[in-house]
Amino acid sequence: MENTPTLQVSNWLEDFGAALKRHDVEAVATLFNEDAYWRDLVSFTWNIKTAEGREGIKDMLSATLAHAAPSNWKLEEEATEADGIVEAWLTFDTAVARGRGHLRLRNGRAWILLTTMVELKGHEEKKGVNRIKGAEHGAQRGRQSWLEKRRQEEAELGYDKQPYCVIIGGGQGGIGLGARLKRLGVPTLIIERNERAGDSWRNRYKSLCLHDPVWYDHMPYLPFPDDWPVFAPKDKVGDWLEMYTKVMELNYWNKTEALNARFDERKKEWEVTVNRDGQQVVLRPKQLVFALGVSGFPNVPKIEGMDKFKGVQHHSSKHPGGEAFKGKKAVVLGSNNSAHDICADLWENGADVTMIQRSSTHIAPSESLMELALGPLYSEEALAKGVTTDKADLIFASVPYRIMPSFHIPVYEEMKRRNADFYRRLEEAGFMLDFGDDGSGLFMKYLRRGSGYYIDVGASELIANSSIKLKSGVNIARIKEHSVELTDGTELPADLLVYATGYGSMNGWVAKLVSQEVADKVGKCWGLGSDTTKDPGPWEGELRNMWKPTAQEQMWFHGGNLHQSRHYSRYLALQLKARMEGMSTPVYGQGKVHHLR
Repeated sequence: MENTPTLQVSNWLEDFGAALKRHDVEAVATLFNEDAYWRDLVSFTWNIKTAEGREGIKDMLSATLAHAAPSNWKLEEEATEADGIVEAWLTFDTAVARGRGHLRLRNGRAWILLTTMVELKGHEEKKGVNRIKGAEHGAQRGRQSWLEKRRQEEAELGYDKQPYCVIIGGGQGGIGLGARLKRLGVPTLIIERNERAGDSWRNRYKSLCLHDPVWYDHMPYLPFPDDWPVFAPKDKVGDWLEMYTKVMELNYWNKTEALNARFDERKKEWEVTVNRDGQQVVLRPKQLVFALGVSGFPNVPKIEGMDKFKGVQHHSSKHPGGEAFKGKKAVVLGSNNSAHDICADLWENGADVTMIQRSSTHIAPSESLMELALGPLYSEEALAKGVTTDKADLIFASVPYRIMPSFHIPVYEEMKRRNADFYRRLEEAGFMLDFGDDGSGLFMKYLRRGSGYYIDVGASELIANSSIKLKSGVNIARIKEHSVELTDGTELPADLLVYATGYGSMNGWVAKLVSQEVADKVGKCWGLGSDTTKDPGPWEGELRNMWKPTAQEQMWFHGGNLHQSRHYSRYLALQLKARMEGMSTPVYGQGKVHHLR
């Protein structure tokens, strides 16, 4: 009989399932290569955790196997083989959940295994054949309509009834997580200080569009229409989020600012004080989620003389657009996405603009990035091959962070080759280029430090042809009334100063709203511990504090780009639901706090 990929996986699964059932951890380990990885999203570990090597896998199983009680391992579809690697989609059960997995075999043994929780048994979403009827047939006195029930829920939650979960931040992250929790029956309030849902997009500079393509950016449950633009303008995104909030029936308090929060150790609940449209309200949820984006407070540098500047100065997050600066001298400090976008916006509006580049920056031309990096998973071509958004997310998640750079380096080598003339002209203009410390490019920079790159949608050409002026390898030494003096002694006249200098760690919001003590207890958010630029070691193997239990009980962080927010909101929602239902959720492998900011 031919040893097909499907047969290889079936035989491996049979041995794997039998060894797990016997709790024979040693036997399980022999089914993996020495350099194997097992990445688990909640199903075994109640955590987001990657076990590395046979010893790491044995340690994880020794701690989790009795509680997880895995069973019923099955192939979901025919396995495939390419370049000596057999790949397969799996389903399985644990004691309390149903799961889905992805397996890569190399030389007959597991090289990479991904296991994910899909749903909790007995707490499935009411969808498909399980959807609610809506209409209540028959005669009933005092019956409430859907609208009356909805208005009653909105009136009571936060006042007569306390939410189980409060999400601080009503951008795409908080909205997406809120939709997941709504589907799971978790009473949730989303707190947003802006006037309308979507204003976090509407309030940015006029020219802002998504740099990631539409296939990468869907919200949970409700994908964009199939004629949605590849790169959505900010106001269109804002309108979609406002519509989504209403259609998904989310309990969303706009014009509401969180003032402070305190964890009551005795009651094991939070006390969150908010100002709702001028009225102070105290909420008492069991769980508190910070969903305030991928970053914390804006980093505004302290520069000698900035208080004496007679022109306009602001952080990039406050940039209104370039219309008011026609014929003016503009200086933009920074060279990442926002800096490039704002420089291009100012140039288009007739400003004389100079970019100050302090350190090297990775540039990825949008077309090349879409074709080489995202296209195989997120594109019309991928959909035609059966790679749905959900499947693409799992394929992306199946690659452990330890070896992810090796997957990306060839992509960026090809990008460098295809765009050699473009990169040459940029460097000739004085721009300092890099492809990451190890050549692994944009996404690894994003994971490691959340900065240091620009997806080129046009601004780079303006730098290459000197339409946008450039001063690289320098910083602003001091600011005068009508100019800035650089560290090389150059002085630039300036009517406008934009600080495109990024953001701090998300735990800055915890310091502001809870306490510095709790912020330090939780530690820095984001980064892998790769010991590369701005991502100090030791190695952590997963993003610090994201979508998983933190050192502060009952407090969570949710964020990332639209793709990450969509994908990981599932696992955060399941963790919260399990706790609401009183399930046992023993966490394996909770990360130590190595860095505070």
